[in-house]
Amino acid sequence: MPQQRPAPLKQIPSGVWVLGFVSMLMDVSSEMIHSLLPLFMVTTLGASGLVVGLVEGLAESTALIIKIFSGALSDYLGRRKALAVFGYTLGALSKPLFALAPSLGVVLAARLLDRVGKGVRGAPRDALVADLTPPHIRGAAFGLRQSLDTVGAVCGPLLAVGLMLLWANDFRAVFWVAVIPSLASAALLAVGLREPPRPHSDKRTNPIRRETLRRLPAAYWWVIGVGAVFTLARFSEAFLVLRARQSGVAIAFVPLVMVAMNVIYSLSAYPFGRLSDRMSHRALLAWGLAVLIAADLVLAANDQWHGVLAGVALWGVHMGMTQGLLATMLAETAPADLRGTAYGFFNLLSGIAMLFASVVAGLLWDRLGAAIPFYAGAGFSAIALMGLAWMPVTGRGRS
Repeated sequence: MPQQRPAPLKQIPSGVWVLGFVSMLMDVSSEMIHSLLPLFMVTTLGASGLVVGLVEGLAESTALIIKIFSGALSDYLGRRKALAVFGYTLGALSKPLFALAPSLGVVLAARLLDRVGKGVRGAPRDALVADLTPPHIRGAAFGLRQSLDTVGAVCGPLLAVGLMLLWANDFRAVFWVAVIPSLASAALLAVGLREPPRPHSDKRTNPIRRETLRRLPAAYWWVIGVGAVFTLARFSEAFLVLRARQSGVAIAFVPLVMVAMNVIYSLSAYPFGRLSDRMSHRALLAWGLAVLIAADLVLAANDQWHGVLAGVALWGVHMGMTQGLLATMLAETAPADLRGTAYGFFNLLSGIAMLFASVVAGLLWDRLGAAIPFYAGAGFSAIALMGLAWMPVTGRGRS
């Protein structure tokens, strides 16, 4: 009898599992804070929609822009783990600042430090996943890491809801508890992962030189172009939290919208990652954009709790369909020795788009009403969907 091939889940290297659990612990910590932070800024510190959009846009774009330098540095040094550990440590050190913050300025500083840590670790971590995993199961590996990451994003808001109910809406006490899993995350990565050996080279070159960037093929630039327009449609998830607040539920229960989104995201990321190994990447990305359009339209048309939950659930499905997929598409279109740089450039353009999208969403929220940012997001999604018609097919998984 022919030997049966092991299931893709069993083939995934142990290092990818470690990276997944590291991401999970950090997301428990981060989502305990981020699921409450828009409410904290609005109800305790008196922020407007524009200020929330500006803080979130600056924070998220900072993370994405910094990834270009951390990714390029990981390619230059030939070492990725040390940068990832440093990034997770920075994220952990930022958490006490949220609990101590007396003003919006300190909140912004804490968010920027937290996102600098995310920016430093993101591209080297994604490049590590690609380095550790054989090409034929790379979509499944990215989907697994994203699923474990999202398990943390489910547990974090649930903990926040429970502690808010237990401690009578004491935001700061919840923020202090969030320090614990963030420290555990950095420690696990430091001791639990062995970086794979890479070919030794005595000659080191700057990966961001023009000659080096010419090695990135046209298919890669198509991926980052479509990804940047995609990001314009996906402004900060803080606006999902603010939309849920308009439904009239108690403040302590508002983070449940993030639980709903991340449950769907977590359950769908790995199956869609496996699917991306078997079907056209362009087709799957198109379906993900179509689901995002549906999510935006539902959120624009409904401010009741059931309608908001439905829109947020669709948002989670589109995240499961697209986030690991984009990472896989980048890995397949970039040379192996430039993967860190490739992820960095992708995040640079996405960061600029995220800042623009979040600030515009805040302005539209304040000036024209809560529904308009979601209609605008649907419009940008439609533009990205049309752009896919000219995009070359970047890969099809093995059946």
